Amino acid sequence: MSPVKTLSPLSPDTRDTDDAAQKPSRRRFLQSAAASAAVAAAPLASTARAQQQAATPAVAPPVTSAPTMPVKLTINGHPYELQVEARTTLLDALREYADLTGTKKGCDRGQCGACTVIAGGRRINSCLTLAVMHEGESITTVEGLAPGGDALSPLQRAFIEKDAFQCGYCTPGQLCSATALIDEYRAGDASAATADVRFRPAQLSDDEIRERMSGNICRCGAYPNIVAAVKFVASSQG
Repeated sequence: MSPVKTLSPLSPDTRDTDDAAQKPSRRRFLQSAAASAAVAAAPLASTARAQQQAATPAVAPPVTSAPTMPVKLTINGHPYELQVEARTTLLDALREYADLTGTKKGCDRGQCGACTVIAGGRRINSCLTLAVMHEGESITTVEGLAPGGDALSPLQRAFIEKDAFQCGYCTPGQLCSATALIDEYRAGDASAATADVRFRPAQLSDDEIRERMSGNICRCGAYPNIVAAVKFVASSQG
């Protein structure tokens, strides 16, 4: 009968079993560390969210519209009474309130001339002036250049015959500016290109027309035809 084998506390087999039970694995250590970090960070995250919510400013109430005021204008021979804000430009008043969209908004900085209209007999950039500044004044836009609203004006016909436009966006301003230009020439107004400002030139030269139309930009580059159209009308009407 073989003897019963008894393991002592110091035997190698016992030590290996105890060490395996007592020594934690690397995976278990990392899991424990991550759990501890999450528990520690939870109160800090809650505090940070509470502080952020407290620091968020309240939403400002919507800004109410500015008060309006009546402005009486005579546009293309018709009386208008528009209710506009004091800061409304004449250009926006014509387009947005009077529904006369022939006048174009180009640069909105007075540099391109697309918004040119005739106010009180002189041409202006309607984007650079306020509607309230023209109370009681007579305004002519491109819609009012044709006599009676049916037949085209001489300049409008000349622009078509001389092919003085391409895309047409600047054309309303070009037409208003050229109309006022011819009136200024007939009244004896000089320009920087006038040889002797004491006398009106016998006729509008190309240089005179280019100088007087220099505030109107054509991005299509139809300048030679625009000059030809203005010169044709000016010379035919005297």
